[in-house]
Amino acid sequence: MASHKSEKRARRHARRTPVGASPGTLIADPAAKRSALNLTLISPDACEFVDNPSLEDVAAACKRWPLIWLDCVGLANIELIAEIGRIFGLHTLALEDVVNTGQRPKAEFFDEHAFFVLSMIDDARTGRYEQISFFFGKNFVVTFQEREGDPFEPVRQRIRTSNPSRLRTSNADYLAYALIDAVVDSYFPIVDATGDKVDAIEDELLAAPQKHHVSQLHALRRATNLLKRTIWPLRDALSTLIRSDADFISADTKVYLNDTLDHAIRLTENVEAQRETMIGLIEMHLSLTQARTNEIIGVLTIISAIFIPLTFLAGIWGMNFENMPELKSAYGYPLALGFMAFVAIGLVAVFRRRGWL
Repeated sequence: MASHKSEKRARRHARRTPVGASPGTLIADPAAKRSALNLTLISPDACEFVDNPSLEDVAAACKRWPLIWLDCVGLANIELIAEIGRIFGLHTLALEDVVNTGQRPKAEFFDEHAFFVLSMIDDARTGRYEQISFFFGKNFVVTFQEREGDPFEPVRQRIRTSNPSRLRTSNADYLAYALIDAVVDSYFPIVDATGDKVDAIEDELLAAPQKHHVSQLHALRRATNLLKRTIWPLRDALSTLIRSDADFISADTKVYLNDTLDHAIRLTENVEAQRETMIGLIEMHLSLTQARTNEIIGVLTIISAIFIPLTFLAGIWGMNFENMPELKSAYGYPLALGFMAFVAIGLVAVFRRRGWL
């Protein structure tokens, strides 16, 4: 829990380039993970997966293969990232956004490539976020991840499958779409799981509200607010891709990106609906707690109202005066108790008749 909170604080206070530094300056985060490369080589008839390739292998592959996907995991090696940028002609301002994590989801276009950045969930069990950056041109896709863990295994499996495979026969824009779509779809299990938790808390709350329900709802609302801040600007970034007139993004790919945009809009609507439900449940818990408190106070008030006259009578008959009435009567004590019982029963009857009990 402590590490999760520290990670959230670190994300809120995202690193920035020092004041006065020249644009495009790359400075590694001291907490960044060690960099490692994974290279995927794609053609209509074959594909290869190369772990830890050298930059010379990457440069040679660009000349021999019609489509390549270079995945850089870890952002500690600034020299490696800068050299990747040189090989593929990546803009230095975009590379600066790569190493300065915590960027808002966005899409930017340069002469020969596009830059797309968003947050993804790399650990579905804990809902841990990380920034992932995409560069893609006509025949290459380059991705930068903060650490190991991603939702891309289904895409890799589709690349491995034999022909016909759209990922093998299409250009880099379709591969970039498939990777972005995998990131967007990876949010659905988290959103669905949150919805199930909210429904379970609602059922428990209606049956018997407990103090721990409020803390659970507040924790879920914090997570939902973070999810909303992550997904909400993603719609604008996807819309920018779709409206682009870049020649390396085909009209066919834009149709598929429209479907991803629909998914992002549906996620946003689901998250907003869950957030409103949680706010309503918190208010309902407060109302139920207040109603329960008022009910208890009402019962105690009625009990006090019944015993006030009895205490008054007991106080009168308990005074030690010689001339008190009924002191010498043999039936004085039972008559006093009977009268007290009559007063109590009468008060209960009056309260019931008025609907107070």
